[in-house]
Amino acid sequence: MPFDYCSECKRCCNVDAGYEPLEITLTAKETKAFNSICIQTSCEYLGNKGCTLGDKKPYSCKMYPLVYNPSSQELLYDTDCPIMPKYIAQLRSKDSEASNHLLSIQNSIALLTKVDIDFLDRNFAVDQEYFEIKKLPIPSTKLRHRS
Repeated sequence: MPFDYCSECKRCCNVDAGYEPLEITLTAKETKAFNSICIQTSCEYLGNKGCTLGDKKPYSCKMYPLVYNPSSQELLYDTDCPIMPKYIAQLRSKDSEASNHLLSIQNSIALLTKVDIDFLDRNFAVDQEYFEIKKLPIPSTKLRHRS
């Protein structure tokens, strides 16, 4: 399972020496709960087995390694994430962990488009500046969500 490796890698929760701190983009609701989360070197919520926030993990973190461009409605990904080759391969199976993650992200984006479009714009601006991103290679990266 690709995401099992995340608790070992933890690359996305750390900022390499010499790089600017990473301000985690928060939804309006998350901003009320956390005010802000900034990774100077290592995320304060990173534990031995990964994120200690569980279901309260910020949406931008849940979305990672995916990146959403609200203007084009395309999904992209951080090319530096080591799980992406397995993730992309799993997208061929609709019942895989990656396909379920992708569907969950698409459904959440559809909701956020209605209630917090500002978050999506801000998140893409941060992701585009901070990560090296590439188009997610699936037949259609336009939003597909359950009715």
